[in-house]
Amino acid sequence: MQEDTVYEEDTQRGKYLTFSLDDEFFGIEIKHVTEIIGVQTITEVPEMPEYIRGIINLRGKIIPVMDVRLRFKKEFRDYNDRTCVIVVDINEVSIGLIVDQVSEVLAIAEENIVAPPELNHSSHTYIKAIGKVGDEVKLILDCDKLLNHEESEHLANMG
Repeated sequence: MQEDTVYEEDTQRGKYLTFSLDDEFFGIEIKHVTEIIGVQTITEVPEMPEYIRGIINLRGKIIPVMDVRLRFKKEFRDYNDRTCVIVVDINEVSIGLIVDQVSEVLAIAEENIVAPPELNHSSHTYIKAIGKVGDEVKLILDCDKLLNHEESEHLANMG
């Protein structure tokens, strides 16, 4: 049984689900991703931060959804047929990340992943690394930092 787990982690190592917000591309380690779904009916929850749009019912499981645009202090954009919800597990909490468009799963070699530049530390709290893919750059998110500890606890109690 133990060997399967090691093998599974190895097949996911270095693989990232990429998505876009406007013309910026981001990546999430595939090991965090549970599934990708279209935008569903979102029930608003009072007194949540603006970027937590509410909750959805995914096959009987209540999952909070976060608009990544709003989390990154970008302007809200109406959802369309390309808008997706990436369901991820963060600190044992399932959460849906609303993104403009899912691109593809990319394998990025370790030597093509570099630390983000130390420009303004606060603006890079969600950026774990930068992946170089050909001439393009993908900002790799640190899923664990999308929610702070207090938010994780609060959302865990919702489900």
